[in-house]
Amino acid sequence: MRSLNIAATGMMAQQRNVEVVSNNLANMNTTSYMRRRTEFHDLLYQNLRRVGSSSSDSGTIVPSGVQIGLGVKLAAVYRIHEQGNLTATDNTFDLAIQGEGFFEIELPSGGTGYTRDGTFQLNANGEMVTHDGYAVQPGISIPSDAIDVTINSSGEVLAKIQGQVALANVGQLSISTFPNPAGLQAEGGNMFTETPASGAATTGNPGESGVGTLLQGFLETSNVNSVEEISNLISAQRAYEMNSKVIQTSDEMMGTIANMR
Repeated sequence: MRSLNIAATGMMAQQRNVEVVSNNLANMNTTSYMRRRTEFHDLLYQNLRRVGSSSSDSGTIVPSGVQIGLGVKLAAVYRIHEQGNLTATDNTFDLAIQGEGFFEIELPSGGTGYTRDGTFQLNANGEMVTHDGYAVQPGISIPSDAIDVTINSSGEVLAKIQGQVALANVGQLSISTFPNPAGLQAEGGNMFTETPASGAATTGNPGESGVGTLLQGFLETSNVNSVEEISNLISAQRAYEMNSKVIQTSDEMMGTIANMR
């Protein structure tokens, strides 16, 4: 009975769907988290009567044929890159990106990571780092005698030095964009890495050539919509139950055949 295997693939697909929804809900309060969406594909079809084949010697053609589907499979878990809400923190080194782009982060391996999580701090050397201590690129060092720091929308880091009237420009933050940001590899810790699917990073100053601008003292929240996710969860649960009902019905049909006298 094909229906047993078909329903089994449906149950597995909905299980993966629930796992994706649960991860979205678990990260509702994760800074700059981007919600995921499952995409499904149907499996191969068995042709019992091939569409377009000849049905007689006179050349008549079968208009639709008979194709039996064999189930469903998980095709992709797609990341939705839409702007989350901005929440004020009033912390000097908290930064939010308004628009497209990612901050560049130097990873311990020597490679480059990308993140929209602008929860930055200063380390013992006065360098801007993430909450894991990874340096923000290009390296920004704040003088020890700075009494205030301003980061404008174009990424310029301006320090107020004690005893000086003019602000000192101590660095320029840059933002990277990708042809296909959904193709980035999620590494955990709000960090992504480049892949062949994402394309090569294009780095520029905030506000230039379609790159987003910066907002100091704000953070981007998760773009998870709790109402939508709960609705998706209920839908996945009902689909799981219906597929399990198919297996139960198929079992009862097989039992009827086995009990025939």
